[in-house]
Amino acid sequence: MLPLTLPEPAPLIQAGAVDSLMMALASVPEELRQMPERHIVMLRGRRRLLLLEGGSLRSAFPVAVGMPGWETPTGTFRVIEKINQPIWVHPVTGERVEDQGPDNPLGSHWIAFHHDCLGRDAHDGQSWVTIKGCTTTGFHGTPHRWTVGRAISHGCVRLYNEDVKSLYRQVKLGMAVTVLP
Repeated sequence: MLPLTLPEPAPLIQAGAVDSLMMALASVPEELRQMPERHIVMLRGRRRLLLLEGGSLRSAFPVAVGMPGWETPTGTFRVIEKINQPIWVHPVTGERVEDQGPDNPLGSHWIAFHHDCLGRDAHDGQSWVTIKGCTTTGFHGTPHRWTVGRAISHGCVRLYNEDVKSLYRQVKLGMAVTVLP
């Protein structure tokens, strides 16, 4: 088994929060900042999720993103599913593993934005994982607060449970999601 090396977390919102948010917002292309409808822009490299509407920043959240080999996909997507109190199903075996509760890896809410049927074959830091068939990528909470701010997931975007709950209330099916590198 290879040792798991964790990258340093991206700085979370603390001192200089306004400067940090302004820098994040400045890195969003003008056409995305000025879209009139509410939409999500995720800055994968900065590990920040921005909720924008009509040129204004409505909300910003620190996130965890996919680890090397399991990168969160970049591109333009739409919210395709929202689930309050999701059940976690193992992506390799398809078994229902964790009912809703404090240990559920998906936390309290699930917001899907990408469906991929290419399968996956990569190391996850502990073992080789092969996924045949389709997977879905989304935003979700996590019981592991220490992971937020890191590149540590299998492609999904983890938020603090209180943040994903807030985001869940503010997004609708079909809403635009842009994930930038």
